[in-house]
Amino acid sequence: MSKIAIATLGCKVNHYESAGIVESLRRSNHEIADFRESADIYIVNTCTVTAKTDYQSRQLIRRAHRRNPEAPIVVTGCYAQTDPERLASIDGVTLVAGDEAKELIPDLIERDEHRSGRIIVGDTNRRRPFSSLPVTVMEDQTRAYLKVQDGCDTFCSYCIIPYARGRSRSLPADNVVEAVRGLVGSGYREIVLTGIHLGHYGRDLPQSPGLASLIRRIEADTSLERMRISSLEPMDITNDLLETIGSSRRLCRHLHLALQSGDDGILRLMGRDYSTDRFRQLVYRILDHTPETAVGIDIMVGFPGEGQREFENTAAFVESLPLAYFHVFPYSRRPGTRAASMENQV
Repeated sequence: MSKIAIATLGCKVNHYESAGIVESLRRSNHEIADFRESADIYIVNTCTVTAKTDYQSRQLIRRAHRRNPEAPIVVTGCYAQTDPERLASIDGVTLVAGDEAKELIPDLIERDEHRSGRIIVGDTNRRRPFSSLPVTVMEDQTRAYLKVQDGCDTFCSYCIIPYARGRSRSLPADNVVEAVRGLVGSGYREIVLTGIHLGHYGRDLPQSPGLASLIRRIEADTSLERMRISSLEPMDITNDLLETIGSSRRLCRHLHLALQSGDDGILRLMGRDYSTDRFRQLVYRILDHTPETAVGIDIMVGFPGEGQREFENTAAFVESLPLAYFHVFPYSRRPGTRAASMENQV
C-alpha cells in the first residue's frame, strides 16, 4: 500500500472532508504520512476564499514536488474547482478533482487513476446531491466537526465560494444523527456543526426543517454531551433558534456572526441583506434572550469604495456593540465576482 500525505487549507468544511478522505484511505490500508515527510502520493485540499489562500495552495503543491519529484500530486478543493487548468499546469500535479469529485479520490487512488493527468470538475450551476465521505475520527482533534450543509445561494458581491461550492444542500437529519452517533462512539464529547451557509440548513429538504429543528433532534436522539454551531449569517438567527439556544443544556452559548461592515453604504455594495440598525437590534435581541451568550463577528476591511469615513463608521459601530470578540480580515479581489469589477478598489 502507498504512503500518502494530505494538506488542508481553509474552513472547517474542508478539514472535515479531508478527514473523510483520510478515513477512507486508512480503510484500504494506506499509510497516512505527515505532509512534511517524503510520501508516495500527495493530496492538497485547497481554499480560494482569498488570493493568499490561492498562493498558499500553490506553495504546498510545489513543496510536495520538491520533497519527492516522482510522487503524483492530487489537487482538490475550491481552488481546484474554480481554476483547475492553472493548478494542472504545476509540475507534479497528476489529477485535479473539483469539490464534487473530492469523494472520488480514494477510489481513484485504489484504481491507480490518480496519475492520469485528468481534470474532473463538475458544473456548480446544476443541483447536486449532498456529498459526504463518512467521518468517525478527526485526527489530532479533541473536538470533531460535522458537515451538515454545503453550498451557498446568496452570492455576496465579494465572495467566490458559491461558484466553487454550488447551490445550498443539506444532509438529512437521519444521516446527521447517524454521523453524530459514530463520532460519539469514537469518543468525541463535543461536535461543531458546520457548513458553508449553515443557517440555510434544511431549506432543500422535505418540510424544510431548520437548524433549530436539527439541534433538537440531535439532543433527543443522541448521547452527545456538547454541541457548537459554526459561523452564521445575521438574518439566519430566528426566534426558533434563539429559543433552542436558551433551552438547550448541551448547546454552547456562542454565536459567531458575519457582520462584514459597519457602514450601510458598504453593506449595500456587498449585497448584504441587513443594515447596521438591524444588526444592532439582532445583537441586543440575542443578549436579551440569553445574556450569557458570547457574540463574535467578522469584519472585512478594504472593500471597494471604503474610504476613511466608511472605515471610521465601522470602527465606531463595532465599539458600540457588546461583543465578546471580533475577527478582522482584508478584502481580497476574487476573479468573477461583482466586487472584482467595482470602481474604487482599495
